[in-house]
Amino acid sequence: MKLDNVDIELIRLLQNDSKKTTKQYADALHLSKTAVYERIRRLERNGVITQYTALVDKLKVGRDFMVLCQIRLVQHTKENVIKFEREVLQLKEVSECFHVGGDYDYILKIFVKDMKSYREFMLTKLTAIANIGNTQSSFVIKEVKNSPNVHI
Repeated sequence: MKLDNVDIELIRLLQNDSKKTTKQYADALHLSKTAVYERIRRLERNGVITQYTALVDKLKVGRDFMVLCQIRLVQHTKENVIKFEREVLQLKEVSECFHVGGDYDYILKIFVKDMKSYREFMLTKLTAIANIGNTQSSFVIKEVKNSPNVHI
């Protein structure tokens, strides 16, 4: 799908605040409400906009201890990859999982309450997954930049 400058600006506006009214977006873009509504629907239909979500303050919900965990599988076979990925999808503490190249096979972004909770997660959930060779955990001291927006 080819995006024009108006589509790009509309996406930027939606990424910054998707709870505004169609009229507010129309005013900002100097378009009619109908034109903006149709553009949003087209972006959704074509899979450019995949979902709308609420961002949560991790501290206020008691999940502000972030860990980036690198994982190496014992053997990098198709069966092991599929099984690992299926099991990681079930772990609510894991917010993101990336299959990567390099020394490790995966990087997981994990949110828990504290170090004690992370240890419990490692012992009872993560290490229960078969074919994990080793892990290396990095504990986030401060998020310098965290943006869910994709800049076009």
